[in-house]
Amino acid sequence: MGAVLTAVLTGCSMIDEDLSNCEEQEQEQAKLDYELRLVTNLTTELETELSAQTDVDISNALRQFLSSIFTDHAHDVDLSFYDTQGDSLRLQHDQHIMDASQASYTLNLPKREYMHLAVANVLDNQLVDLFDDNRCHTSNLSLTGKDTIPSHTTGLFTARQPMNVLEGVSQQFNVRLYMANCAAALIVDTQGHDASRLQVYSTGFASGFSICDSVYRHASKSPIVRTTRLDPERGSKIGFCSVTFPSRRFATSRTVIEDADRFKMPAGQLPLWEFRAYITNADGKVTETILGINEPLQPGELKIIQVRLKDDGSLTTESSEVSVSVTLDWKKGDIYTPVI
Repeated sequence: MGAVLTAVLTGCSMIDEDLSNCEEQEQEQAKLDYELRLVTNLTTELETELSAQTDVDISNALRQFLSSIFTDHAHDVDLSFYDTQGDSLRLQHDQHIMDASQASYTLNLPKREYMHLAVANVLDNQLVDLFDDNRCHTSNLSLTGKDTIPSHTTGLFTARQPMNVLEGVSQQFNVRLYMANCAAALIVDTQGHDASRLQVYSTGFASGFSICDSVYRHASKSPIVRTTRLDPERGSKIGFCSVTFPSRRFATSRTVIEDADRFKMPAGQLPLWEFRAYITNADGKVTETILGINEPLQPGELKIIQVRLKDDGSLTTESSEVSVSVTLDWKKGDIYTPVI
């Protein structure tokens, strides 16, 4: 799957004071082909986890919600060309609105070596922005909010490509952009219980992404992400979905390790990320359920966790990769204070 945009680079060297051959140089072309590569398990995960006839409505609702995230459509592209020497300063910056599967641009670039970074679909993402992009090795995608935040609103794609634009040589560069964020969905079988006051959050995900190094950054305290509620008109199942940066691949943070006793998970299976669910029961008491997942959530992935709502407001699951911690009379504490 892919949407291809083609950029043609032409130009006369900006440092060549002898302009006698400039016209000839401008006729030389280097062609760049950009391809958005949507590598995802979306269809497989939906068909595997929500394959029953009774799952049709919630599956369709989840697919529709994620249709603007897991897409090969680029709305906007940000193209930066950096010096490969010294402080890796940006030498040229181009921004375009695509809104199409294919587009072509003409960029005037002097002949030299570059490190090229490309980012797609940042403009309409209300939570993530491009920071420190005046230098190659500091350019990053980072969250603009703190503490409790909403989900990402677009599928983010990035690429990095060394380039050596030569003089008098016909060249073609192929630049492939891959997805940098992912999604997780908690599917709740309400079993006839009132779930109107159920709220779900997720946490344990990266807070930023270094584009040149393709490395995710994790804050000492992971932000709490508000999920989006999916409530089909039919069926007993509802969903809560969040779109985020990936989780850690291994349990290395102090916070996760300290949580090991609470989750009582076997050695080597420390939770990497969590769903946190809160429901106010008829007696006014709040039940907290923390679901710890020890399988990493990686770029381009959708992970579905299925649970059942019990009489006491707690959630239960049969998944062996998920640990469950329940507090029946949960009180607002100092660490986490959701709005109930």
